[in-house]
Amino acid sequence: MKPTRAATWASLAALILIWSTTWAVIRIGLRGVPPITGVALRFAIAGAVLLALAPVFGVKLGRTPVERRLWIANTLLTFAVPYGILYWAEQWVPSGLASVLFATFPLLVVLLAHLFLVDERLTLLGSGGVLLGFIGVAVIFSEDFRALGGTQVARAAAVLLIAPVCAALGSVAVKRWGQGVHPLSISAVPMAITALLMGALALLVEADRPITLDTPSVLSLLYLAIVGSALPFTLYFWLLKHQTATAMSLINYVTPVIAVAIGSLFLDEPFTLRILLGSALVVGGVAVAMRVGKGKRVVEG
Repeated sequence: MKPTRAATWASLAALILIWSTTWAVIRIGLRGVPPITGVALRFAIAGAVLLALAPVFGVKLGRTPVERRLWIANTLLTFAVPYGILYWAEQWVPSGLASVLFATFPLLVVLLAHLFLVDERLTLLGSGGVLLGFIGVAVIFSEDFRALGGTQVARAAAVLLIAPVCAALGSVAVKRWGQGVHPLSISAVPMAITALLMGALALLVEADRPITLDTPSVLSLLYLAIVGSALPFTLYFWLLKHQTATAMSLINYVTPVIAVAIGSLFLDEPFTLRILLGSALVVGGVAVAMRVGKGKRVVEG
């Protein structure tokens, strides 16, 4: 069912608000649960919830080879690799900075959409927006990372940039080949496979690390699984069937602004002038890139 304009804007607002908070909640959860284990548990719960809902909505899974190939692509590109990296990196990288670095995601979507999606060609102005955004990343990495925790923060932040590359590839792949696939299928099965993969990896690399399932850890896990994964990813893939991949990446235009505020206010995370300038360039670059296209509206009703 095609969403109305009101439903589209309401869904986008919900996605922005939800994904603005998950950066800080990941940080809280890492205090009690190791990163790979946290990813496995998050997507085990989210996948189980969505798989239980599939028969309720009459969704038949795995009907076509394309659908099954998308399961593998989405497992690796949208969930396992990006979230494994994000959780690992947020052991050192402040949640606000992590969200800003992930805000390169729409810039990468713009570039990949130009290559793989016929209706989303990049213009000269859009190229300028992409360049501006990456200059912002360069400004951030010119920071003296001693103020943020040392060289480990810089290394983790550099590795974190792999996450938006993978996520952008996943988003473009779903847009190109996922039109006939139900959003529950694209979300539920890859999440369940991710849980199995990351659970096996956790047994190998985190078996000696303690798990503290106190109230903050359990609440953060449930929030990330249900509110931060099961609901928003299904909603995202539903909207992606009706909107351009470029337009949907607009979510990451506002998310870092809210995430930075949450990290600074509630987690006492440092935020320097140079990171503020770099963040402004990243967000500005996204804003320019999002305003371009073949005269299309960002949200169609």
